[in-house]
Amino acid sequence: MEQVSCPKIIAVSGKGGVGKTSLAAVIVKLLVSAYPGKKILAIDADPAVGLSTALGIEPEKTVDDVRKEAIAASGEGKNAVVEVLGNAEYSIEEAMVKGNGFTFIAIGRPEAAGCYCKINTYLKDVISELSAHFDYVVIDGEAGIEQVNRRVMEKVTHLLLVSDQSKKGRQVVQTIKQVADDLVMYEKIGVIANRLSPEAMGEDLDFGGIEVLAKIPFDSQLSEYDLKGENVFYIPDDAPIVVGAKEALKKIGIL
Repeated sequence: MEQVSCPKIIAVSGKGGVGKTSLAAVIVKLLVSAYPGKKILAIDADPAVGLSTALGIEPEKTVDDVRKEAIAASGEGKNAVVEVLGNAEYSIEEAMVKGNGFTFIAIGRPEAAGCYCKINTYLKDVISELSAHFDYVVIDGEAGIEQVNRRVMEKVTHLLLVSDQSKKGRQVVQTIKQVADDLVMYEKIGVIANRLSPEAMGEDLDFGGIEVLAKIPFDSQLSEYDLKGENVFYIPDDAPIVVGAKEALKKIGIL
């Protein structure tokens, strides 16, 4: 694949249960609409694996499947490990699924602590290599700070922190920013305040000085789309989550 000189890598992170995955999917939708000629990659880095459903994709293989193949081959001797790792990038490309205007890949479940660190580091490097072949990369990150701590997000250019109005949600995004300031080479960072009550929409919510890029009200219509199993491409452009995500992307210079 041809390399892209300056890919925009957008990571969506925050506390669980605040609509992070839905926002990541809507961002992919907006990029596909705005840049039909660009290469767009959606990476599901959340072990909950919800981004594929939100985008209407059914992947048959994940990056973790490639890792497991490498682990299984390691039982056959050192040379087998080298051979599998040598073919890992090809295998990961096999795990990529073509969507309507974008490409999708899922990381899969996280590894057990302390196991096969070198192999997992290699696979993270392969994902980084894949990102270099796309104009825009959207990463739906794992909830919390773990992936930031593990430097999975270190090459991210735009970090979007999603929170609701709860004190816990606001604390989590502030903690993520504190860690990211040391470990992530981001150019732009900001908060998307999501699923807000009518009262909170009118309040000046405190996120520890982090810029609020958009405020999105709670929308019961989204739950209906989930129940019907419809992906984000069915969500109308005037839906609050689409309007809010578009506003946020404009403020960080993506749209």
